[in-house]
Amino acid sequence: MASPVRSSHDELHQLVQEQAALRRVATLVARSTAPAEVFEAVCGEVASLVGAPSTKLFQYGANGTATVVAEWGDVASLGVGRSIPVTGDNLLSMVWRGCRAFHMEVDEDQCPTPDLARQLGVHSAVGAPIAVEGRLWGMIGAFWTEPGQLRSGLEVRLAQFTNLVATAIANADSRTELAASRARVVAAADETRRRIERDLHDGTQQRLVSLALALRAVEAAVPSDLVEVKEQLAGAVEELAGAIHELREISRGIHPAILSKGGLGPTLKALARRSPVPVALRLSAGGRLPERVEVAVYYVVSEALTNVAKHAHASRVEIDLEAAESVIRVAVIDDGVGGANTERGSGLIGLRDRIESLGGSIEIRSPAGGGTGLAIAIPYTQP
Repeated sequence: MASPVRSSHDELHQLVQEQAALRRVATLVARSTAPAEVFEAVCGEVASLVGAPSTKLFQYGANGTATVVAEWGDVASLGVGRSIPVTGDNLLSMVWRGCRAFHMEVDEDQCPTPDLARQLGVHSAVGAPIAVEGRLWGMIGAFWTEPGQLRSGLEVRLAQFTNLVATAIANADSRTELAASRARVVAAADETRRRIERDLHDGTQQRLVSLALALRAVEAAVPSDLVEVKEQLAGAVEELAGAIHELREISRGIHPAILSKGGLGPTLKALARRSPVPVALRLSAGGRLPERVEVAVYYVVSEALTNVAKHAHASRVEIDLEAAESVIRVAVIDDGVGGANTERGSGLIGLRDRIESLGGSIEIRSPAGGGTGLAIAIPYTQP
């Protein structure tokens, strides 16, 4: 029989191990690590703590099944993604019906499929429910291939990890909802820009062009001896031509028609030509990309060139675009003064929202005296 001192030492050692494992998983959750990575880490930590050769994480579905979302151990493997019927008196169904932890000695008759017990060789199991925002989400279970492995307190030790798993799931749901919200906002803004561009082109711009032609006709009809009148009309026509040009520039900034018609290549070349700072443009992308990706790249390059012209005091800008392996990468680098404040400005914030709503990333480096570099990467699938 173990002495009280020895028992206390073992309990303390066990507690230290549990707390260390919980801290490691909690750190992953706090870093907003991908749920799949958190799930795999939880399965590994639980297996180590309870001494189980196999642990699994299941997600209950609305169709009366539970899907394996993570597992640890080479024995009793089901395979991530496999769906198991939640029927009978197996561990999955008991946890699902009772919404509490259970342990049991498993036999073939209690398995969800007739040959599953023989296939896995499982004889002892313990499972605890995972609840997310008040609803039962799934179950985490530990499995042994030998009978009589269940010890007191296993359910409690297992349940300690369920809150962390629930937090990871809730965090992932929140990030997904945020990304979807960003995407909706960006899509609505793009549609509004397209509508305004169409209205300007088909409405106001065409009316101004018609007015300019009418004035030209009046100017031509004025007798040659009315010099002052002809000069005034000519001046009005020139002013109107300037207004039309400005309107076209505004229209391009809202949503360039050339992007819809020709894609990124011609659009970026047009931006480079209009830039007051010389631009070296290198393009490595064949064919059209998804519209939202092309629009995002356009606004990134347009904003970057505008910032260079306004603030960088640069003599040269380099733009590299490469689309390969379903990822488009764009870099805009200038040789200006650097020192840009990347935390301010609605333009950069808007660009970050736009890029991240597409599942992409954006990085800006601007050391004082070292120029400014902007790089984005956006995953995509071919339209």
